[in-house]
Amino acid sequence: MTRAYQEIYLNKAQLLLGDAFDYAVHTCGIPGNDFVKLFIASSVSKRMENGESACLAGKSGIEIVREIVEKTKGQELQIEPKEQFGRSREYWIGWAVAYYQWHSCRKYSEIFKALSFDDLQKMYDTLHEADITKFVDIADLRLKEYFPETNLKRIRTAYGFTQAELSRTSGVSLRSIQMYEQRNKNINKASVDAVYSLARVLGCTMEDLIER
Repeated sequence: MTRAYQEIYLNKAQLLLGDAFDYAVHTCGIPGNDFVKLFIASSVSKRMENGESACLAGKSGIEIVREIVEKTKGQELQIEPKEQFGRSREYWIGWAVAYYQWHSCRKYSEIFKALSFDDLQKMYDTLHEADITKFVDIADLRLKEYFPETNLKRIRTAYGFTQAELSRTSGVSLRSIQMYEQRNKNINKASVDAVYSLARVLGCTMEDLIER
């Protein structure tokens, strides 16, 4: 899986979004679900997804929040950050979601559809001291429940192919296609030749067919 930015910038992204959520919700009193909507509506979420260095390394979480509020609501935030003696619940939410976005390559909008701010708050007590992989496992399950169709099925259906037609045209067995779409077989572990053949017929990239 090709990620938008290298792992060396991951910690900066986590700190950035952690500080942003802490400042917006904990300090400025913006309801968490409201801040999520502002974050998704702003260009900041897209720039973070794309790994723009000016965003990840060039600004603080506080500056990011002020930019988001100014661009989406036309308001200037003048509230000074509070002195911190530990990491807040809100900080952990931003920190964990930033990691998952990098790890999964999913859009922030997709992640927050499957995991609301309230959902993430409930996870804090049991997960904030656990290894981040525990959060990843739970987030993966939630995303698959929310977006049940595989990428292969979604793209095939949009293209107008039946499974049998796709099999004949691509040379990939009908049984394999069925199993990929039913998640009984992991397309991420399929041979490069098989994924390439499917992508070529469907007019998409191999990356489009990979499950995240």
